[in-house]
This record gives sequence, C-alpha cells and structure tokens, in this order.
Amino acid sequence: MAVYEVEPLKDETRWSELLRVQPMSSVFHTRAWLEALSATYGYEVRALTTTKPGQALKNGLVFCRVKSWLTGSRTVSLPFSDHCQPLVDNAADLTVLVRALEQDVSSRSSKYCELRPVAGLGGDISQEMGLAESAVFCLHTLDLRRSEEELYRSFHKSCIQRKVERAEREGLCLQQGRSETELNMFYNLLLLTRRRHQLPPQPLTWFRNLIKSFGDGLRIQLALKDGRPIASILTLEHKNSVVYKYGCSDAEFHNLGGMPFLFWHAIRRAKERGAEVFDFGRSEIDNPGLISFKDNWRGTRSNLVYYRHPSPLPQIGKKSNAEAARRTLSLMPDFCLKIAGRLLYRHVG
Repeated sequence: MAVYEVEPLKDETRWSELLRVQPMSSVFHTRAWLEALSATYGYEVRALTTTKPGQALKNGLVFCRVKSWLTGSRTVSLPFSDHCQPLVDNAADLTVLVRALEQDVSSRSSKYCELRPVAGLGGDISQEMGLAESAVFCLHTLDLRRSEEELYRSFHKSCIQRKVERAEREGLCLQQGRSETELNMFYNLLLLTRRRHQLPPQPLTWFRNLIKSFGDGLRIQLALKDGRPIASILTLEHKNSVVYKYGCSDAEFHNLGGMPFLFWHAIRRAKERGAEVFDFGRSEIDNPGLISFKDNWRGTRSNLVYYRHPSPLPQIGKKSNAEAARRTLSLMPDFCLKIAGRLLYRHVG
C-alpha cells in the first residue's frame, strides 16, 4: 500500500476535514497547536497517509522532525503534547503508516521515532510494528455529561469541595482572558512554579504563539487574592473537549484553595460551552501528589503509554546528571532561568 507525506499546515482544508470527522482527533492535532510548535521551535510538521493526493484524507499520522545538535535528531508524534492518537480506523492502516515512519527515520539516520497514542496499542500490536514502551504516564479525564450539581457532589468532599468553599470564603476573585496582562501574570506564577520544580520555564514566545494560533480556543484563568495573582491555569478547547495544559501557583497561598477554585470554574465554563470531556492532562507516575489531586475529581484514570522505535537504551547515569542540572537551575536568577528555557526547550520536545 502506497504511503504519502502531507504538510498539515499547508494542506489545511484536507487536514481540518480529517479532524472534523475523526472521533479521536484532539487539540494536539489541530492546526493551532502545530502552528505554535513550528513557529516557536522551528519543527518540521508532517503527516503520513495512505490517501492519494487530491482526495479527502481517510487517515493520518502527524509528527514533527526535531533536529538538534544537543539531543540528536528524532521524529516525535508530537513534541510537548500529552497525547497524539494516530488517526486511523483499522490496525492494517496503522501498521502501514508506522512502518513507513520507521523507514523514514532510518533513511534520515535519526535516533528514533516516538508515538504518544491516547489509546494503548497493546503488546502484540506494538511488537508486530517493532515498537517498545518508552514511558508511562497517568491520564485523567472527567465526563461532563451530568448536571453541575451532580458533578460537584461527586468530588472529594475534603480535598476538593471544602477547598473550593474555602477559596470562596477567602474572597478569591476570578480573572479570565488571554491579553498581555493575563499572560504576564500567568508567566510570573509559572516562573515561581518551575523554580520550585527545579526546571526552566517554557519560553514566553511559546505562550504568545499559542494565544495567536488558538484565539478564542485558549483561556488563561487566574485566582486573585486582594488583587494579587496566586494561581493560574491555561486551557485549550477542541470540539467537545477542554484540555488543561499548564498550571502554576504561589506556594505561599496554597492553603487558600486557589487551584481547586480555578479547576471548578474551568469545568463549569466547559459545561456552559457544551463540552463533554474535561482532560486534566498527563501526570508523571512518580508524582503521587499530582495524581492524587486529579483522582479527587472522581473522573477516569488511565495509563498513557509512549512507544519508540528502535527500543530506548538503558538510561545509565542520566538520572544523576539530570538531578545535578536541576539543582543548578534552581540556583539561577530569574533572567538566567528564562534564557535557559529559551535555549533548551527546542532540543527536548
């Protein structure tokens, strides 16, 4: 079966129609997300399909070619995306597209290709395609097809309901938008949070490009105490889902319940616009605190498995090197931390 390469950012009509009819399409397949990846990091965005040129796309496997002198060239579907399901209707087409991707990687002498499906491929299928598990995360989603009252009653009483009520008693105010004002307040909180986690912040340009590309489909929500931003989340919208992508806060005010307050308002707004799913995003397996927080919203937790070809090599000594780098980052002044983010992120997608 012949396989063709297309450019989603140029072949916009066919790509948009595929996303419209494909039930597994997500915010990470959209032109807005792909456009922001390309504009910020210079990634080459492509997709493989078995559909002949000029015909309506019946399937697609979207990916980015990441070229890096620091971390090596590779193909990822997709960088910085929690998940990216191959848009195919049957195992036969999936096998054809994955093998074509593997051949492309081999011909270009890239390190590997990585797939991030939201629906696991299963051991037999992944082995048949020459894929090996490279990472496992938790994914939490909440079904919004219930009344607001039913949803609220289902949340953990102590960890969610009481914290939302505490936030309201404390007089937290909600501010929403995507102006430069909201972005700067969000980014200042992000810098605090990333320092806490000993990581550099994503480049400010990344968020500006997301805002430019998504327009009304992106929203920054801020919790303010006496006019001071203390927590913020950024959500993205696509079809019948709202995706939580970024969150940040000032640890000094965690006891006021700012994050539960924001998530509850985001869930209510998602219902108002007719969304059926709220996607809480992926969580690291070794982050039990975050997993527990998302569990308390009483949604569905599933495993999110990433796959690579060829199989990933053992990470000998890399963990200790990463820990040393993180300690160094945590000691940097803000302007150095921002520079580190601008320089490093395009190499790690």
